Parts: sequence; structure tokens; C-alpha cells
Amino acid sequence: MADIEKAKQRALELTREIDRHSSLYYERAAPEITDQEFDALLRELRDIEEKHPGLISPDSPTQKVGGTVLAAFEQVRHLVPMQSLDNTYSEGELGDFVRRIQKLLPGETIPLTIEPKVDGVAIALLYENGRLVRAATRGDGTAGDDVTENLKTIRAIPRQLPDGAPARMEIRGEIYLPKKLFAKINEERDEQGLPAFANPRNTAAGSLKQLDSRLVARRGLEAIFYGYGAFEGTLPRTQSEFIELLRGFGLPVPGKLWQAQTTDEALAAIRELGIIRHDFPYETDGAVLKVDILAQRERLGATAKAPRWAIAYKYEPEQAETKLRDITVQVGRTGVLTPVAELDPVFVSGSTVARATLHNEEEIVRKDIRIGDTVVIEKAGEVIPAVVKVRTDLRRGDEVVFQMPAHCPACGDPVVREEGFVAVRCGNLHCPAQLSRLLDHFAMRGALDIEGLGDKVALKLVEKKMVRTPLDLFDLQLADLAPLNLGTEDEPHTFGEKNAQKLLNALERSKTLPLWRWIHAIAIPDVGAVTARDLASLHQDPAALASSEILRDIVRLDERTVPRKDVSKEEREFLKQEADALGEKLLAAGAATKSKSAKHPRDVNPAIGPVAARAVLGWFASDEGRRTLERFAQYGIHPLGEEPSSASASGEGPLKGTTWVLTGALSAPREEIAEEIRQAGGTVSGSVSKKTTYILAGEDAGSKLEKARALEVKVLSEAEFREMVAV
Repeated sequence: MADIEKAKQRALELTREIDRHSSLYYERAAPEITDQEFDALLRELRDIEEKHPGLISPDSPTQKVGGTVLAAFEQVRHLVPMQSLDNTYSEGELGDFVRRIQKLLPGETIPLTIEPKVDGVAIALLYENGRLVRAATRGDGTAGDDVTENLKTIRAIPRQLPDGAPARMEIRGEIYLPKKLFAKINEERDEQGLPAFANPRNTAAGSLKQLDSRLVARRGLEAIFYGYGAFEGTLPRTQSEFIELLRGFGLPVPGKLWQAQTTDEALAAIRELGIIRHDFPYETDGAVLKVDILAQRERLGATAKAPRWAIAYKYEPEQAETKLRDITVQVGRTGVLTPVAELDPVFVSGSTVARATLHNEEEIVRKDIRIGDTVVIEKAGEVIPAVVKVRTDLRRGDEVVFQMPAHCPACGDPVVREEGFVAVRCGNLHCPAQLSRLLDHFAMRGALDIEGLGDKVALKLVEKKMVRTPLDLFDLQLADLAPLNLGTEDEPHTFGEKNAQKLLNALERSKTLPLWRWIHAIAIPDVGAVTARDLASLHQDPAALASSEILRDIVRLDERTVPRKDVSKEEREFLKQEADALGEKLLAAGAATKSKSAKHPRDVNPAIGPVAARAVLGWFASDEGRRTLERFAQYGIHPLGEEPSSASASGEGPLKGTTWVLTGALSAPREEIAEEIRQAGGTVSGSVSKKTTYILAGEDAGSKLEKARALEVKVLSEAEFREMVAV
């Protein structure tokens, strides 16, 4: 009796733990343990239930498939349940599988197929009369999330099949993020000081959860298909023929299938797949062994959770031990300092690794990584080398604790750590390591929109030392740009006269662009696109901005509204009177608004915050600011301020009277969405306060979202925002 109670208690503990990890994996795409560790928990629970069948309940994780259905999407029922596969890490258990199906079909020849197990998000496409009518995630196996609009953004998925398609056909497969794109996304996140994504599968899952399909389209997801659910028509005879049918319909399918009839042949195919899988564009965590003849599958049937005719063989994670010789620091294009592990070269997952990103100082502290340690290396998504753990048991005592430098290794300026962020950043926007990034910012659509000045061109101009500041672009001539080699010495690719002239024309057009674009383009610290617009609405030109009395009043108001504690009562009263006078002055200039609850003129909300006001005044007073004004005059650059848009000026429109803050990755540049808000009668602010009406939150929203929740500001998704604007 005691044994049964003990087993019951352990089964309950395992059920809770497995359900928690399932939620992290399927619903939040943020697993805390590896697939192998999860499978071990599930296997332990299954062993207990086999020994004590009375402990099995319908809610047991051993009886469930996948995760739950997300509330944000419409729920749809699968025409045929989507089961998951039994899996194993053991070659011996693979042999047991072959013997088991031979026992169930005695005397029959049972050909098998072996195909890559794509580590993606399970998906089902429903075609009716050749037209794609629905796409759904696995969900709980019975019902899933309708993600049709998101799936339509994947170019490889045809919306219409060619003639001859069945009247109804449900196709099963995986959505995945290509490994190269995963590496690029994480590189960009490192440069922005954001946490890296754990693996392509989680990133793909998070992308599919977006309510705005345009954001999904930007991720570059791909798909691969290999199975079916409902099928009205004549099925092919074998899995191999079914794959060819899908290929003929234009659907992406596995590039290679292996054939086998014995355990030894199946193991040989799995080992071969294990060698070449690193060359696939998708992450592969195993091989799937299936009965090839579809009629035999029907006779083999399925359990409540998994088919009896298939099994997944999972590869052990490829890891290698090596010595961490040093930790160097590289400066990204956004100024973020990223620590990099310099390793004794070691072969892992198909290539030799000598360096691995450590992302940030916080990760180094969390994993207790020290110079001189023996470390375990693994490739995240089979692409990005990462230090997964330290062999602390091999430490000798002479290992060195790493500290981030206090000064930028590229320019020597002090580094800064922004509040709420783990990233350490070089504060010098004109640091040589950041110049190409500064050129990208200068030319981007939300700034000067300079056609022809892309990443490659910017990098080459910096490499060739043809520009040292963005304004040096206006010194370039056709003869300088046309022969610019954007390729390599072995494979040259010149910019060309036509492209060079386009760039020069775009630079010429930029000279008369509105003032707000130029304020944004010159990258004054603490001044974004929203603040740039506010500045431009209050100042006629750059010279007026440089000597702005309005900005000085904003700084003075800030100093007088919160006087020092050590001042006398008389001085405090004098400062309050001055603040009232400044508040009246800013209100009269249109540089501040007064809330209904304000009792004094000093209780106003300046259009531009004191931090930005100080930054602008300080920048124009610096040598760089003075040189910029001089060069504006030299090149004939005359940007002018502009009136606010009619909707925002009149306060009319569906967003009348609302104040918005934007945060996270949105489907379009923030300035474009901010302009939509203005045109709809709303206002846009750069910071969250009690006066904020809504915060529009995209993917990876940070500290602004946390502050909004603390202040109980309503948080909206892009889909909800679109509904409001459309009213």
C-alpha cells in the first residue's frame, strides 16, 4: 500500500512538472529544459502508469497531445486528430519498434521510410477543390489555432493547387525558421542589447502567435510537408509516392527519403542522416521511421496518443568540451558591447568552432563563466556556437573572473548601461565601430530616406574611409561612387554609375526635407522620431533650434518645479512663482498642455521632456553641433519646420484625445505607425506616464510595457489598434 501511495505522489509531481514545461514549450515558446530532459520526465511517468494502471487518468500528460489552444486565435477542430509520435534515443528501442510491427503484421514484408525530423511547429493545411481554406496549429491534437492569414505570408505555401488536386485534402507538416535567418536575427538582437532567442523552433512558434500577419511576413518563415489527415480521393500506395504527390502540387517536401526493411538498414540510414543533417536549411533533431505502405498503416492503427506505425529517433545534442582562453569584447553597429569567448578550436555539429558569443555580462555571471575554464560548447539551432555550461569540477584555481570594460575598446569613450537593460553600450554615437550604423540611421525611411545607401554601401564607404561622418556623404562625387567595389577582390561587384547617380540624386533631394527628418537623422542622443516632430513643430529651422528659448524654458521649469530641499521658504516661494510664469509662457507658445486637474501654470506637460531639451541644447553647443550648422550652410541644406497634421491639430478623428506610446517590434517602422495615430487625431509620446491612454506593444516589448502595467495603462496589440483606427 505504501508503494502505491508513493507512486501516486510521484505521478502527481511529474504531472504538474510536465504540464508546466508543456505550457512553457507550446504556449509561450520559452522552454526551460531540453527535449531530452522533458522526454525523461514523460518516460518516468509512463513507467509508473504501466506498473500501476489504476493511476492513469484522462488528464495525464501521457494521454495528451501537444499543448493547449491560445485564446487570441479562433479555435478550429481538426478533421482528423493530430497525434504526436512516440520517440526514443535508444537504438535498441528502435529495434523493438521494428519487431513490434512485424509481430502485428506476421508474415508480411514491411518496407520502411526514414526522413528528417524537422524541429519546427506542427501545422495542418486544409485544401478544398485545390484552394487553401485553413491553416491550424496542432493545439491539443483535437483543436488548434486558426493561423491561416499568418501562413499565407509564407511564399512556399501555394494558395491554389494545380488541377487534379483532391476535393478535400488536409496536409500536415512543420513551420520552421531557416537556420541562417535565425543566426541573423540573434546577431541583430545582440547588437540591440536584447536577449538572444534560444532556438529556431521557439522563434518560429513566437512568430506564428503574432496577431498581425505583416509581422509574421517579416520573419521569413518556411514550411515542409510530409503527412496527411483527411483525404477525399484515391490515396497513393506508399509514403514515398505521397511525398512525390505533394512535390507535384508545389508543396515543399523533404529533400531525401531513405528506404529500409530491417533494423540494421534503418539504423544505417539514421546514422547517414545524422552526418548530413547539418547541411539542411532547417534544424533537425532526429529521424522519423515510418511504415511505407499506407494500407499497412491502417491495419496497424494507433493508441490514444500516437500511431503504431511510426517512431521518432532523437539524436543526442552534439556538444564538445574545450578551453576558454580569453573573453574579448566587440562593438556592434548599435554600440552594444558583446563579450565573445575565444576558444581552443573544437569540432562540433559539422564545423570547427573557435569563438562563441556570450551575449552579455549578465549571462556570464549567471553561468559563472571564467577565463581559463573548460567549457561545454553547443550550437544553438545548429548554427550559433554557445557556451552551455562550465566544467567547474575541472577548475584549478587560476581562472579569472571577467569584467566588462569601463571604456569602449573602439573609441575609448565611457560605456553606459541604460536603466532596465542588460546591455552595455558605447555612448559615443560617432564611435568608428558605429559609423556604418549611423549611416544606416541617417538614410533610413524614417529619417532622410536616401535611396541607394544600403548596408553594403555604408560598410564599404566606412572601410574605404570615404566618410567619417554622415555629412561627408555630401562631399562624394560620381567618380568616387561609381567604381566602389561592393564585392571582394576575388569576386568584384562595382556599385556602378547608374546606382551612384541615384544615391547622389537622393542626397540632393534630402536638402529640402522637413526639419523633423533632419533632427531625427543627425541622431542627437535622447531624441527619437516622436520628439523630433515635436521639436520641428516649435522651431522654424536648425538655427532656431540651436538657440531655442523654448527648450531653455523647459529646462528652467524642471529645475524650479522640484526645488532643492535645502532652500529657504522665501526662495522656495520665489521658485514656485517663476515656475508658474514659465508654465504660462510654455502654454502660450504651444509647447505644453495643461491637464484638467492642474491647479497652477507650473503643472503643465511640456511637449518635449527636460532630458531631451538638455540633450538638444548640449549637442548644438558642442563642437559637433556647431560644425553641423556650418556644414548645413556649406552644402545648402535648409530644412524647415512644419505645422502638425490637420487631424492632430484639430484633435478630430477616431483617436481624438488619446495619447499613445509605442514599444517593441511592430509590423512597420514606428514613425509610420505614429503618423497614423496623428492622422487619426491622437498624439504620440516617447515615455509612459499617468497621462498615457494606450501603449501599443509589439514583439519583445521592454521596460515601457512593464511601466505601463504598473501604472495600469491599457496595453493594445496591433490588431486591436487597427480596429480602433478603422472605426
